[in-house]
Amino acid sequence: MIAQANRLNQVKEYYFSSKLREVRAMAAAGKDIINLGIGSPDLPPPPQVISALNEALVNNGAHQYQPYKGTADFREAIAEFYQNHYQVQLDPDKEILPLMGSKEGITHISMAFLNEGDEVLIPNPGYPTYSSVTELVGAKAVYYDLNAEGNWMPNLKDLAQKDLSKVKIMWVNYPNMPTGASGNDSLFEELVAFAKAHEILIVNDNPYSFILNDNPKSILKAKGAKEVVLELNSLSKSFNMAGWRIGMLCGSEKNLNTVLKVKTNMDSGMFYPLQAGAASALRLNGNWFSSQNEIYQQRKNKVLELAKALDCVPEKDQIGMFVWAKIPQGKTAEGFVDFLLNKYHIFTAPGFIFGSNGEDYIRFSLCATEENIERAIKRIEK
Repeated sequence: MIAQANRLNQVKEYYFSSKLREVRAMAAAGKDIINLGIGSPDLPPPPQVISALNEALVNNGAHQYQPYKGTADFREAIAEFYQNHYQVQLDPDKEILPLMGSKEGITHISMAFLNEGDEVLIPNPGYPTYSSVTELVGAKAVYYDLNAEGNWMPNLKDLAQKDLSKVKIMWVNYPNMPTGASGNDSLFEELVAFAKAHEILIVNDNPYSFILNDNPKSILKAKGAKEVVLELNSLSKSFNMAGWRIGMLCGSEKNLNTVLKVKTNMDSGMFYPLQAGAASALRLNGNWFSSQNEIYQQRKNKVLELAKALDCVPEKDQIGMFVWAKIPQGKTAEGFVDFLLNKYHIFTAPGFIFGSNGEDYIRFSLCATEENIERAIKRIEK
């Protein structure tokens, strides 16, 4: 038998990969599963985007290899998007690197900057991929606490008292997933100062800033941020294009060129029509987000009703496409999720998969119709 690589010894299969097999098996067996577990948008992309993709299919050269740094028009569209929505000026030739998905970008960044034994500051709770990729490249995950008492933001004063000499990267994620906490200018300025003081690369993962949020922000707007910050962004959530696998990384030319060394050995460029469609999406005006948020707000209202019926207490002032809620006292997140799945055929995400500080929480996705959420409420009320 061929043994697996040692790097996999500390890495588990992604929770949703294994759990959704169970959910699909139940559905195949005739169970009517209502899936409120994952953030895979069920709404269609903008119609202009589909038109742009179709038109690009017949362009000369559309089916050939494309530039590793993406087309000039796509990078220009990203720059326009950042200027229009975040008031951040980016050089499209030097400070933007298109990615085939921002999740994939987490691996690119980690491979580009981390050596074996380097340490990485990772939020608890936080996106599980930060931890798994850190382990895959042989670095060490060092967790920092986020909690309700601190409004789900890092205590940088406490972190500064620790030995940070081996820390190379700090992952942050605002608007936050899974908690829905929004970042603010003060936090971003403090993070930039922290990064400079301790020679740490801050990476902000920013795919949720337009969902149920009237004030989108980028950490790159903070003074001096580009020197010590990279920002990941994505079209998956904001434009309902998760399956297209289109993301972007923004920051200094020096840091992006470091990541490019990895990327050019991992892919051969993004399909041209995808880039044309993405550029079309990025150039839409704010009416697109308003129309989407009307739908998400109605869904959120229903999910809040569902949470109340389950005696769960949602966190206040959440943004993004999830509802993060505290489960009834005495329950465990895993047990509560399995109870809902097996008794009511409602699937939600247990907070423990995001870290130990999520043990007392579950996460509801808004990527389900009002009708299905209403059906879930009726099942509980019965």
